[in-house]
Amino acid sequence: MSYLQQSFSVKFDYKIYFTSALFNSSNTTLADFFKERKTEGGQKIYFVIDQGVYLAHPNLNNEIKAYFEPLQQVKLIPDILIVPGGEASKNDTALFDKIVEAVDNHGIDRHSYIAAIGGGAVLDLVGYATAVSHRGIKHIRIPTTVLSQNDSGIGVKNGINYKGKKNFMGTFAPPTAVFNDDQFLQTLSNRDYRSGISEAIKVALIKDVEFFNWIEANTEALKNRDQENMNYLIKYCAKLHLDHIASDDPFETGSARPLDFGHWSAHKQEQLSNFSVLHGEAVAMGIALDSTYSFLTGLLPENELQRILKTLINLDFEITDAFIKIKDEQSAILKGLAEFQEHLGGKLTITLLTALGTGKEVHEMNHQLLIKASKYVADFAKNHMILTAGSN
Repeated sequence: MSYLQQSFSVKFDYKIYFTSALFNSSNTTLADFFKERKTEGGQKIYFVIDQGVYLAHPNLNNEIKAYFEPLQQVKLIPDILIVPGGEASKNDTALFDKIVEAVDNHGIDRHSYIAAIGGGAVLDLVGYATAVSHRGIKHIRIPTTVLSQNDSGIGVKNGINYKGKKNFMGTFAPPTAVFNDDQFLQTLSNRDYRSGISEAIKVALIKDVEFFNWIEANTEALKNRDQENMNYLIKYCAKLHLDHIASDDPFETGSARPLDFGHWSAHKQEQLSNFSVLHGEAVAMGIALDSTYSFLTGLLPENELQRILKTLINLDFEITDAFIKIKDEQSAILKGLAEFQEHLGGKLTITLLTALGTGKEVHEMNHQLLIKASKYVADFAKNHMILTAGSN
């Protein structure tokens, strides 16, 4: 027997910029980015914008065109594509086709850029189309939600939903750069604004107890949309995510997914609710369920569990609903375990908690114990409502 072998590594390098009013003519962040890359003027940039962002910022298209008009390093393609926001953008393969058609029609090559402005779902869609067109066009992300600025928008994953399964089609392809503009957060509904905080709680619970303590102490300010506190949360959460990406398995070749704490049920719950439950809301309920399961297995002290549940409630999250409740072994949410394992590849790997800030991987989930965990969460939520009503 004879064979040849090759081994090589590829370095990925990108920056997360934190700014305000990115397309204001006095803000040179984006212009300086192109100057630093020493582009020669032949490159193009094409924008895809989340429809919700477009409606909330009706002058955005004009601001983008005015901003790029004096730039010599890159040429703006004035035909800006508007796509539906939310999971709808990832469920419709026709939108993927539109982006690929734009690449073809406008002659967008591998040295040019496609920029996405929107929430995490739109960034996922555009990132996937960008990664597979010409085997990779330079991708710029401009996240516009709390969830995408502190989590999904700064990572290396892209994808669309296919055959009724979340992220069935996708790639690992880091962006060229990410620009977090805090002004986009100002037009979010309270529901969307709050939703993204759950991902910060998630990463704090598995990686950084002091960050969790800070979130717990600042629930009122975060709930009241204090910009300074939110900017701190987003930047700190982004740092923890980037630190994880720089670890030994950034492209998730193994079965461990610590950043998917609380997600096995969240992904299934979104599907069961026909995505009427937002991702961040589902993650909050997934955190509550898996934290409680951690307690019932003897891993997590009950007082720490109750701090988690109270923090979620104090941020106005629901910690259970009809879709995630586990009444018996036929409950639909339990199918999420098998689907999560299929998505991971290999054996089932779930992150539980042994303490605030410390995660532990397990490879099985006891259905009877999950039923008890679901009841515990429901009872805790009910008792809290009774106490709150009584205090009023």
